[in-house]
Amino acid sequence: MSVAETVPEFADAFAFEEFNRMQREALPAILEREENVVASAPTASGKTALAELAICKCLRTGGTALFIAPLRALTNEKESEWERFESMGYSVYVVTGERDLVPHRAERADILVMTPEKVDSATRKHDSPRYGFITDVSCCVIDEVHLLDSEKRGSVLEVTISRLRRLCDPRVVALSATMPNVGDIADWLDAPPETTFDFGDEYRPVDLESGVRTYTHGENAFADKYRRLYRALDLAEDHIREEGQALVFVASRQDTVRAAEKARDELASRDVPMGARGDYDFHTESQVLENQTLRNSVLDGVAFHHAGLSKSDKDHVEEWFREGKVQLLFSTSTLAWGVNLPARCVVIRDTKYHDPLEGEVDMSPLDVLQMLGRAGRPGYDDAGYAYVVCDAADADKYRKLLRDGKEIDSHLAADLDTHLNAEIAMGTIRDVGDVMDWLETTFGFVRAKNNHVTDAVETLREAVRETLSELRDRGFIETDDLDVAATPLGTLTSSYYLRLPTARRFFDLAGTGPSVRAILETVARSTEFDSVNARRAERDAIAGVLGSGDDLDSGPRKVLAILESSTRGSTPAELRSDAWVIRQNALRLLAALGAFLDRFGSAWEANRACRVAARIENGVGEDAAALTAIDGVGPGRASKLASSGIETPADVVSAGVDELVEVGLSEGVAERVVERARALPALDIDWGAFPERIARGENDLCEVTVENRGEGARAGLRVTVNDTQMTETASFLGTETLPAPVFGGDPDTLTFAVEVVFPDLPLPPVTETRTVWVD
Repeated sequence: MSVAETVPEFADAFAFEEFNRMQREALPAILEREENVVASAPTASGKTALAELAICKCLRTGGTALFIAPLRALTNEKESEWERFESMGYSVYVVTGERDLVPHRAERADILVMTPEKVDSATRKHDSPRYGFITDVSCCVIDEVHLLDSEKRGSVLEVTISRLRRLCDPRVVALSATMPNVGDIADWLDAPPETTFDFGDEYRPVDLESGVRTYTHGENAFADKYRRLYRALDLAEDHIREEGQALVFVASRQDTVRAAEKARDELASRDVPMGARGDYDFHTESQVLENQTLRNSVLDGVAFHHAGLSKSDKDHVEEWFREGKVQLLFSTSTLAWGVNLPARCVVIRDTKYHDPLEGEVDMSPLDVLQMLGRAGRPGYDDAGYAYVVCDAADADKYRKLLRDGKEIDSHLAADLDTHLNAEIAMGTIRDVGDVMDWLETTFGFVRAKNNHVTDAVETLREAVRETLSELRDRGFIETDDLDVAATPLGTLTSSYYLRLPTARRFFDLAGTGPSVRAILETVARSTEFDSVNARRAERDAIAGVLGSGDDLDSGPRKVLAILESSTRGSTPAELRSDAWVIRQNALRLLAALGAFLDRFGSAWEANRACRVAARIENGVGEDAAALTAIDGVGPGRASKLASSGIETPADVVSAGVDELVEVGLSEGVAERVVERARALPALDIDWGAFPERIARGENDLCEVTVENRGEGARAGLRVTVNDTQMTETASFLGTETLPAPVFGGDPDTLTFAVEVVFPDLPLPPVTETRTVWVD
């Protein structure tokens, strides 16, 4: 069955000319029917073509297709891979972070590519102009739907698909690796038997021989890595000698590099014939690599692949591995979920990895099966060989996994309060009846119904009722008879994607006038960081940053130390391996905290949180934080300007181009910096006919006018007299007139202050004062 005959108008969208057996059997259900489709098939059997067929059918009728990829790294891969659709006149748009979203591009896109988390966020905000595009989706393709079984991410995918179906009811095409309970997925998605496919191992293009191999576990974790590496090389060596290739999965980006370097020396000592150092053309070709270590390694036939490499380097490694120029490749698990890069032999060297937020954790069964499925090269090998290398204590667990597979289960119950609060905040649940209707749309309900466990469904319903009571008691929702509605706390919690204990902690901080340290401690104590552990080697560095005397546990102390040191741009070397992930999560939490302080506290508290976030993001001190508000001024320029006494955008404008050049900026850069600084708020405060003296017992109804000469921005304004507030208001500041009545009372002097603060900008508060003498 040729592509050109089957979908002639989309023939150029496919990278091959004929559909394989599995694709031919599923094709009529996708192209000729309208129902939802579920297809479970072995890794490397060609499921991507089913996704592309579903997209073609959608585009043929003028619809918008949504492709949900399991990892962010893979969304970018799809954007590149689907340039084929772009060349045919269709637009492909990858929706990434909030800051990067271009709403008009998303609205006009024919194919949207998103992770489950991005779809979750978009559907929560579907009624905003920024995210309205999500309700235009007419076909949703879920790649690797077995992600439902992930403890950390599965419930997000589950509730997101249920919500999307209620919002716009798209056709759903769900694709999965082999799983024992494909019927449960079909039941959940209302896919009839005619469009549900359970392709077994007989559809694998190459037979798979898999097994578990143990190693002798020692006391030193570093030495254990090399014991596992030598075991992996033992398994791969015979295949490499026979001109086959091996793919070895390790725990981290750093491990791919170290393992490749060690493997080159070890294979050379074993006199394994590999590498292309005598190939002058390949030697010249390899010089295009940006990574120097990789450039040296590929000439010996050994390479590494991870998300931190440039796209160009990754593309070259993949190309050379397919061509056989690279015979041994070390990679992280990302490669198993994305690029179709099979090898004759696959070895999982590391079954555990270090998570910055959770410490040492086991590789998920899903990841293990996904990686092993990459064994066997269609058209080259009669069989693929796949091995798990593990400690003897874990061997039976992995043997059972390889023998029986892994049923896909729901993890909704673990985060039921968060997801239920989100649905109520969105308004899709308005009464208790809606709650139970929503529950029946979840995969968790299907699993409870199909598990044949006595009272499983009623147990789940009771858990939902208890969760509703808890949400009400904790202030996230309010109830009136059978009606339910979100409180402002519940709405803000959902909008910022927060765990409920974190949101409650943020709410309690608002209105307390928190210091910088209090803000950082509150973030460090967030539930999102509960699993962070301080390793023994890190504790001295933590103490060096924080000293002693606080009541924090070791995990929050580690987070706090990273955040504190980040505000100075001086994170200790011992903490840097986890610092990036912790900082990124903290910046998201600080944005949420700023919104909580603004809503439940004051603009002044929100501004303080904003300035703290700017310091952490840029690694600059308090004196340079305001400069980071200028587009194009990063940490280096901000610090350079601040060290010369230029600390705010207003200072930049006053200094002018010539002075910035003297500080060390080029003339062109100085001109751009001044121009962009002028666009930020710039205040003139006019006190009008404000008296210098007033008689005791008299009064004068004065006014103060605040004018913003820059671009408009949200502002908090207040007038105080002798530190007692008289007037406070919020405004999208252009020009604002504030009452400032002068009363001749008991004090001999009256000190009036006008304060202006911008809650969304890291600019310091602007304060001007006037003194009135009372005669």
